[in-house]
Amino acid sequence: MRHIPNFITSLNLASGFIAAIFAANGQIVVASWLILAAMIFDFLDGFSARLLKKYSEIGKELDSLADVVSFGVAPGLIIYQLLKGTFYFAPTTGIKAALILIIPAIMPVCAALRLAKFNIDTTQTTTFRGLPTPANAIAVISFVIATHYPHPSILDTFTGSPLILTVFTIVLSLLMVTRIPLLSLKVSNLKLKGNEGRYILIVSVLLSMIIFGIAAAPLIIPIYLIASFLSLLF
Repeated sequence: MRHIPNFITSLNLASGFIAAIFAANGQIVVASWLILAAMIFDFLDGFSARLLKKYSEIGKELDSLADVVSFGVAPGLIIYQLLKGTFYFAPTTGIKAALILIIPAIMPVCAALRLAKFNIDTTQTTTFRGLPTPANAIAVISFVIATHYPHPSILDTFTGSPLILTVFTIVLSLLMVTRIPLLSLKVSNLKLKGNEGRYILIVSVLLSMIIFGIAAAPLIIPIYLIASFLSLLF
C-alpha cells in the first residue's frame, strides 16, 4: 500500500514523457491530452498519499521530478512546435533559429526553479507563491485544445503570432518563479468563509464553459489569477 502514491506519480512522469515524444514529433494535440492525463495522476498521487497516510521524502522529490517533465518540458516542446510553425514560411536561420530554441527552454527552467523552491518553502501550505507548474501546463494546452476544435478565429491569431507566443511564454515562465500569492485548491472545509476565491474560480470557469464551450479553456488561468487576487480582499 505504501508504494501506491509513488506508483501513481510514476504514471504522471510516464504520461509527461510520452507527451514530450508526441510534442517533439509535432503531434501537439495528443501531447496536450497526455499532459492532461499527467495532471490527473498528479492529483491522484497526493490524494492517495493523504488517504493512505503514506508520506515520504522520496515521494516528495519524485513528484517534483515528474512535474518538471510533465508540466515544464512537455509544454515547452509544445511552445517550440507552435513557434516553429509561425516561421514555417520564413527563413529559420541565425537569430530566428536561436529564438525558436531559447524561448521554449525558459519554461522548463523556470518550472524546475519553481519546484525546487516549493520543496524547501514552508509558506506554501495554504496558498501558492507563484504560478503552480500544472497551471502553467493548463495555460499552454488549453490553447492547443481550443484551437483544434470549433473555435473563434482569435485563437488562431494567438497561436499564429511569434510575438504573442514569445510574450505568453515569458510571462508564464516568470509567473512560476515570482512570489505572488495564488490560490491553492486544497480545502479543509466547504464553508464559504475562507473559500471565497475558490468558489469564484469554480463558478466563473463553469459559466465560461457553458457560454463559450471548449473555446473558454484558455480563460481558465486568467480566471484563476483574478480569483486569487480577489481572495486577498476577503
